[in-house]
Amino acid sequence: MKKLKTLKQLHENYLVAVVRGKSKDDAIAAVQQMIAGGIYNIEITFTTPQAEEVIRHLSETSDDHIIVGAGTVLDSATARIAILNGAEYIVSPHLDVEIAKMCNRYAIPYLPGCGSVTEIVQAMESGVDLVKLFPGDLLGANFIKNVHGPIPHIELMPSGGVSLDNLEDWYNKGAYAVGIGSALMKNAKNGNDSIIKENTEKFVRKYETVSG
Repeated sequence: MKKLKTLKQLHENYLVAVVRGKSKDDAIAAVQQMIAGGIYNIEITFTTPQAEEVIRHLSETSDDHIIVGAGTVLDSATARIAILNGAEYIVSPHLDVEIAKMCNRYAIPYLPGCGSVTEIVQAMESGVDLVKLFPGDLLGANFIKNVHGPIPHIELMPSGGVSLDNLEDWYNKGAYAVGIGSALMKNAKNGNDSIIKENTEKFVRKYETVSG
C-alpha cells in the first residue's frame, strides 16, 4: 500500500524539510537546494503562495525517493486540493477529524499537530499512524518518552524548534522523524541562496552521526 510506503520513507529519510516560500519559484528553488543537500522528505506549507502548484511541480519532476507532502493544511478542502495535486502526506498544526477522513478516503498519511496525550489518543481514534508533536520546542524531547510509556505503539514526529543542538536528543528519545523549518533557511536571502544547501548538509551529517 502506498500509504505504508510513504510512512516508511518518512522514517528512513528521517529529516523533513518544512518549506515556507515567499513565492512559487522561491519555494521550488529552496527545495532544490535542500534535495541537493540530502533531505528527501519535503513538506510544502500552504502559507506559500500557489502551494498546490509547487506540490504539483515537485511531484511531477522529482525522483521516486523524494516524498512531497503538504503542510499548514487547515481544512479538508485544502487537503483534497493538495492530494489531487500530488501531495503524498498531509500535515496540519491541529487535529481535524474531517481532514483525517479525507486522507483516509485517499489512503494518504495524515500528520495532525498534537500537544497532549488526549489529542494524540483522539488522533489515533481517527486513524492516524504518525502524529506531529507541535510545537516541538515547547513540548521537549522527554515528551516522547513520557507518551511512549502508556502508548508505546504511536509514532511521533516533532516539528518546531528542531535544531542541530537537540536533534540527537529527539532521536534518542524515539522520534519517528523530525520536521525542520527555519533552521534550513537560516541566513538565506532567497530560495536560490547556496547557504540553504550548506545548512541542509549540516543536518544530514548530524543525523548520520547520531544514527550510527
